[in-house]
Amino acid sequence: MRRNNVVLTVGMAAALVMTMSACGAAEGNAPAGSTGASAGGDDGEAKSITFIQGVAGDNFYISMQCAAEAAAEAAGAELDTQGPQKFDPTLQTPILTSAIAAGPDAIMIAPTDVTAMQQPLQQAADAGIKVVLVDTTVSDPSMAVSQISSDNVGGGEAAFDAIKQLAPDGGKVLVIDNQPGISTTEARTKGFTEAAAADGSYPSVGVQYSKNEPAVAAQLVTAALAKDPDIVGIFATNLFSAEGAATGVRQAGKDGEVKIVGFDAGPDQVEALEAGTVQALIAQQPGTIGEDGVEQALAAIDGEPTEAEIQTGFTIITADNLDSPESQAAVYKASC
Repeated sequence: MRRNNVVLTVGMAAALVMTMSACGAAEGNAPAGSTGASAGGDDGEAKSITFIQGVAGDNFYISMQCAAEAAAEAAGAELDTQGPQKFDPTLQTPILTSAIAAGPDAIMIAPTDVTAMQQPLQQAADAGIKVVLVDTTVSDPSMAVSQISSDNVGGGEAAFDAIKQLAPDGGKVLVIDNQPGISTTEARTKGFTEAAAADGSYPSVGVQYSKNEPAVAAQLVTAALAKDPDIVGIFATNLFSAEGAATGVRQAGKDGEVKIVGFDAGPDQVEALEAGTVQALIAQQPGTIGEDGVEQALAAIDGEPTEAEIQTGFTIITADNLDSPESQAAVYKASC
């Protein structure tokens, strides 16, 4: 396993550590873009990679696509990007099936469910297509030539450390997750809840699932604050959960009282940070994931050794360090 260096940023009253980013079709399942050049295999054809996002239009996957496109273009390879409108295996599976039929040299994919995407990905590998898993994974990733993701357990632990800095006197905490069966957010939740349990000063009121819908996250947070008005911190495990959590806190009239730590750093999250609704963002390194994904795919196509697992770091962004070069580099892209 290769672990990228963790990016250090200073913020708030104390130093916080660690990173997280996406380019996709804004609409439908049509390809969001492609890059191409010459110089592929021995027959002179460009190597072809299909990148299947977890969801189109998500800034994290947009940032990943932008970096993957640049890496593919630099290597003289073709990259075709597609993605479902929602983070849903029933929508992603037909896209994957179509990609398998097209026969690219490699498929780089963020599986939307650890179980449901297992068999379709095995079919891709059985067809001789090199499979690279990015961001998320499946129950048995042995068909893949490489898995590349953030250190999600560590990111959850860092989110708890951030809440401790923001609410040092302790109090109840809530986790707003996406949905069960997603490897990355489950790992973030695990890291956060285990860190909170080990501390003892921050009893958890549980984990609730927004199904990647900001409106649902807002409703959940509003209801949770009505039931437990002494909640001091909320950890939102992904971009849409953080967006909805911020809305829910505002609707409950608790801006500034309830500290929100969000995973991801898209434009909406940065705006919420600047407004003071969200107090810290844990930004992944989607660009690095995209670059590494293309690199591993091309190595596999050429029959060269690949790295079975690569983990990337993260940056904690606060209002105090938002303007720093490190934080600005970690903010996700809205377009390529």
